Amino acid sequence: MSDFLEELKRRHQLAAANAYPATSVVSDFANSLINWLFPEHTGQVMADPVLLKEYGRKLEKQLETLLLPMQHQLPEEAGHISRDFMSRVPLIYDELTKDANAIFQGDPAATCLYEVIRAYPGFYAIAFYRMAHALYELKIPLLPRMITELAHARTGIDIHPGAVIAPFFCIDHGTGIVIGETTVIGQHVKLYQGVTLGALSIEKTMARSKRHPTIEDHVVIYAGATILGGDTIIGHHSVIGGNVWLIRSIEPFSRIYYKAEHKYLESNHE
Repeated sequence: MSDFLEELKRRHQLAAANAYPATSVVSDFANSLINWLFPEHTGQVMADPVLLKEYGRKLEKQLETLLLPMQHQLPEEAGHISRDFMSRVPLIYDELTKDANAIFQGDPAATCLYEVIRAYPGFYAIAFYRMAHALYELKIPLLPRMITELAHARTGIDIHPGAVIAPFFCIDHGTGIVIGETTVIGQHVKLYQGVTLGALSIEKTMARSKRHPTIEDHVVIYAGATILGGDTIIGHHSVIGGNVWLIRSIEPFSRIYYKAEHKYLESNHE
């Protein structure tokens, strides 16, 4: 038991030297930011412009407080990073507005934008991804991944914060979608549930290389499709059918479908 306790002591000391904010605090910041941008998200409305401005300052300070325990791991002073992030929020808002519209236009079941923002898991996952990606670009350790994993746990949609995703991104249903770290996705792309944009190799030596595919503009990828490899490029305006497995590039305007080999067993019933 003494050796075990000594091991726990070492682990706790290591954690104290590399402190990260509690997951609940990160979740509170992420949800507060989305609600500030889209009051439909929770229904908490701040109609007073003064309150809106003050809330923005509160969010900036909240992020700085999250970053301060990590200061020795940050590329710049926590307060500067927090201000830099908030300066990027208008772009995050613009892209998410386009994403919400893409989901609304792409799903016949959507009755209004309010429904998309409030209830659609695709919008929730994309919103958390765009926030996390901005922090990832600022070279913040771990925190971006914590944010996307919050959305992953709630929606079943796994988007790495390092992926580069253009606006007008539509996720329909979404459960089981996986988008890897070095994936690049163009504008007006639509993914259905169970799509994997993954790597052919999982060797650690490949960690800094382009391991995941590039999806060009106006591509639709249907449920259960798997597209792998850093050299794989899906040409613009292509359609990838359900359950397709692709490890090679395809030309623009391609149509790729899975054709099953059906075998029927006949039996006589008397």
